[in-house]
Amino acid sequence: MKFTVVTYGTEGDTRPLVGLCRGLLNAGHDVQLLADRSTLATAQAQGVPAQALSGDMKATVGPGGVLSELIKESGDVTQMAKAVARIADENTVAWMKEIVEQAASSDAILSSGITGYVGLSVAEHLHISAIGLGLWPLSPTREFPSPLLPSWQMPGWLNRLSHHAVNALIWRLFRNRINEARRTVCGQAPRQQMWRDFPTLYGVSRHLVQQPSDWPEIWQICGAWFVDSGAWEPPAALAEFLSAGEPPIYVGFGSMGGFDRKKLLTAVVGAVAGRRALFFPGWSGIDPALLPKNFFVIGDTPHHWLFPRTAMVIHHGGAGTTHTACRAGVPSVVIPFTGDQSFWAGRLASIGVAPKHAPHAKIDAQKLSSMIAFAENLEVMQRAKALGAAMAQEDGVSCAVEQIERLMSNHRDLRNPR
Repeated sequence: MKFTVVTYGTEGDTRPLVGLCRGLLNAGHDVQLLADRSTLATAQAQGVPAQALSGDMKATVGPGGVLSELIKESGDVTQMAKAVARIADENTVAWMKEIVEQAASSDAILSSGITGYVGLSVAEHLHISAIGLGLWPLSPTREFPSPLLPSWQMPGWLNRLSHHAVNALIWRLFRNRINEARRTVCGQAPRQQMWRDFPTLYGVSRHLVQQPSDWPEIWQICGAWFVDSGAWEPPAALAEFLSAGEPPIYVGFGSMGGFDRKKLLTAVVGAVAGRRALFFPGWSGIDPALLPKNFFVIGDTPHHWLFPRTAMVIHHGGAGTTHTACRAGVPSVVIPFTGDQSFWAGRLASIGVAPKHAPHAKIDAQKLSSMIAFAENLEVMQRAKALGAAMAQEDGVSCAVEQIERLMSNHRDLRNPR
């Protein structure tokens, strides 16, 4: 079978889908990945055919970008949805044209994140199957609230309602531009209701989020989708640093940018307090020259190789980084910025492998120091090690490939998702 896999976002949005694409290729299927141009290096390294979608996510997240003010202010779900909708507004028509062209000979479109509604529309237009892909659980359930809301303790009916409310908000903000693109690109009638009952697979570990008991069979938590980068060899300087002493603390905030860099850097340096540390600048805009000598600055380094060699991982709580740190068997210290990051921070705290989180705007050296102390506790380290061993037994990619093949071969009509 031939699949067009579509996403748009940061490295954390694309990398897990590269792992899934590699699994589909290994199973004998044809795959074409469409994603933001700044995130395609992993696909190229894995031999996954890939093409850039319109847009520039790095500029969007960086200083002055659409998302930078949101990150700076730790915006709520409404602000976040509006900011993401602005990205879609600028690119939806172009995305739809690009996906129509690439998916014309495909058997199905597998779409994720803010390209989801576009992928569903194109699948409808081409009369091919549509399957959703997710990196955090958006499908409504009574068992926990929407991951885009604070982790409130609520009754089951209110949890489920929170999912519907957040999903409806997102649809309302996306609807006009989606319908404009449907009309101008595909000649389709406007869509009044958001899609609800289409198959969706989640690249999420069941050790972090168990399969909700009230989900239908078409919604499945498969396990995390990882990229195997093979026998990666570190630069000599990094190898020398790692072998020169105790496992260091890793500090990196991935693709987050636009926040108060000076304030956060001051807090990190003060809390690390002379310990050996690795720092990954990512898209933060932090000047590595401002770091003291106990910090070793690294470039893009495979997390699955690096994290097992660290004492703990201080990170932003992105789904990919969260899963990789857990699988590495080391504690996390999570400083969330936006989106689903507080959800993952809460999950890790609830199973005792991370301290209770605080948003980046409220972090200072004293607070972060106490969070690091929690992660250094022997019982926390033992729990993290046990979690890593359990997660290592999961094969989320194989599970997802099997689910996709099952969905494509059974008698359910995937061509007209409701």
